[in-house]
Amino acid sequence: MKKMNIPDNTKIQSIDLRVNDLEKSFNFYSDLLGFKEIETKDNISFLSANGKEPYLIKLTEDKNSVQRPAHTTGLYHIAIRFPNRKELARVFLRLFNQQYKFQGFSDLLVSEAIYLADPEGNGIELYTDKPRSEWKWHIGEIQMETLPLNLSVLTDELEDREAWNGIHPETDIGHIHLNVSNLFKAEKFYNDILGFNITSSAYPGALFLSAGGYHHHIGVNTWNSNNGKTAPKNSTGLISFTVKIDDIKYLELLKEKAEKEGLLLSANSDSISIMDFDRNKIQLI
Repeated sequence: MKKMNIPDNTKIQSIDLRVNDLEKSFNFYSDLLGFKEIETKDNISFLSANGKEPYLIKLTEDKNSVQRPAHTTGLYHIAIRFPNRKELARVFLRLFNQQYKFQGFSDLLVSEAIYLADPEGNGIELYTDKPRSEWKWHIGEIQMETLPLNLSVLTDELEDREAWNGIHPETDIGHIHLNVSNLFKAEKFYNDILGFNITSSAYPGALFLSAGGYHHHIGVNTWNSNNGKTAPKNSTGLISFTVKIDDIKYLELLKEKAEKEGLLLSANSDSISIMDFDRNKIQLI
């Protein structure tokens, strides 16, 4: 079947995580990062940036869950995108004042990013995009590097030191990055089947893909998971993530493709559930 390009306005809408301790995870995402609770019931919490649907993060507690084994496939990090540098700086200062442990700070040429992990060990990237006019492309690929981030660039945004009132309501999930077992299989799924466009193949052991000329909505790498196994079903971490595609005909096309590859899990009139070749579950709506 001929490859189709996914609609330009496609976006990552939400992520579902399995956690061992809901209270600890909820406190991290809500009290510390500033996401707002939509609802909590039956050991499941729904959070968004404005306290309204659709949710951005769903936390499902399973006291019998186990830590995801090393070198298995699954979530590398969730990338939470802020509307501007000042909003990223506010959350950075919040974390700094609470003495939360950071893992790194990077200038990626297209964005500025802070790295850490949630209490269950899930990787978190907090970032804001640089203006698209500053992004550089070469032979069809976005130019990205991992350079040190000058933290004064962030702190200079916060001269007024206003009171903390939570995360900015326009904050969203900018992209998701996965550990995969094989880059060729990942490329077949996310590029050939789903239709995301490759934006960068320059990083050894990694691939980045997007819709609509964004730097990436999907990142995949084999850095710690090359030829790795799928994590046990009751592992903490990624349950699924949701991709919003505003084209019902394209969804129907994806259903056909996924069914042909044996990757279709379920389908109804306006959504389908599929899995990639590493059995990562994706909801397409």
